[in-house]
Amino acid sequence: MADSAQFDPDAILGALEKHRVDYVLIGGLAAMLHGAIHTTNDADITPSRDAQNLVRLAAAMVELEARIRTHTVPEGLAFDRSPALLRDVAMLNLVTKYGDMDISFEPAGTRGYPDLRANAVELNIHGNRVVLAALADVIRSKEAANREKDRAVLPALRKLAELIRERS
Repeated sequence: MADSAQFDPDAILGALEKHRVDYVLIGGLAAMLHGAIHTTNDADITPSRDAQNLVRLAAAMVELEARIRTHTVPEGLAFDRSPALLRDVAMLNLVTKYGDMDISFEPAGTRGYPDLRANAVELNIHGNRVVLAALADVIRSKEAANREKDRAVLPALRKLAELIRERS
C-alpha cells in the first residue's frame, strides 16, 4: 500500500456499508456533506461498540487493508484487526487502500455512538447508507478537541449552521 493512496471516501463508506457497520460519520467529511467548503483527506467515524458491530467493523478493516498510520512508515503498520482489539481501544488512525480513515469511539465533547446517533441524519450517497453526525455535533466535537486545525474551520462551520437555521 502506498502512502499516497488516493482518498476515495465513497470506497471507504462502501466497505462499511457492505459489512453493515453501524457508525456515525464525523469530522471534516461530515462537515463537507453538510455544505462546508473546506476539504479533508480522511474519513472519521464513530462506530457502535456493540459486539456484533465490532465483528462487522473488523471485517471491513480487513477488506480496506487497514494499517496503523504513522509518519515513519508511510504504508502503515500491520496490526491485529480483531473485534477484541476494537473493544479495547479508544481511537485508531488508519491508512487504507482508499486513503486515511480514523476511528474514534468517543470523540472529544461527545459520549460516543449513542450520543452522536441521536441527532444524526441518514443519507444515501452513491448507493451507500451514510449516517451523518448533526452539524451541531460536529461543531461541539471540534470545539472540545480545540486543535489548531479545528479552530481554523470553526468560524465557517458556525456560519454554515446559522445559515441552515435561518433557512429552516
